[in-house]
This record gives sequence, C-alpha cells and structure tokens, in this order.
Amino acid sequence: MQILHAATPDAYRAALRDHPAVLVDFHKDNCPGCRMLDMSLASIADSPRAAGIVLLKVHLETIGDVFFRSLGLRQTPTLLLIRDGQEVARMAGYQSPKQIGEALASLMPA
Repeated sequence: MQILHAATPDAYRAALRDHPAVLVDFHKDNCPGCRMLDMSLASIADSPRAAGIVLLKVHLETIGDVFFRSLGLRQTPTLLLIRDGQEVARMAGYQSPKQIGEALASLMPA
C-alpha cells in the first residue's frame, strides 16, 4: 500500500484523480480512535488486499475544518473508500483490521 499525504484541498483532489483506488484516512491530533486506527492500517498495509490501493492521510488540523465539513464529514477518524474518483463507502470511527480488509475488497475490481 502506497501512502500519500494531502495538506490542501487541491492535493486531496489530485490524489483522487491520479489513483484509481484510494483509502482516505481523515484524522486529527489528540484522537484516541485515530491512533488505534493507525495500528489497524499498519497491520494490513502489506496484506494482499491492500495491493494496488493508495492510503491518503488527511490531517484535519492541516487541511481545515471547512474542507472537512464540505465533504459531509462529522467525526474523526473517518475512512473513505474511493474508486475512480467516486466514493464507494464511508466508515466512521475506529475500524478493525478485518473490517478494513473487507472494505478494501470492495475497492478492487473482481
């Protein structure tokens, strides 16, 4: 799994445009669920289900609350699964490695 970071809305949109399968991780500082989610993401990063998927890390304090809310997001952590620029799924709160792996399967073509 390739890991990218988006610090601006333009960088976010460019990553979605440039990569067909993206798992977006919206996170912030002082968020226990975000730290737990990082461990889940790290545990599946090298798994076969993560092959070909880009993990786009978006730090809420950097990108800004206005952009975050413009996407209809309300809490961190939130994962978005994006396929060919379109949102496939949204997962709010902590997700286990198993839940993430199952969601990643929906990103890749059959």
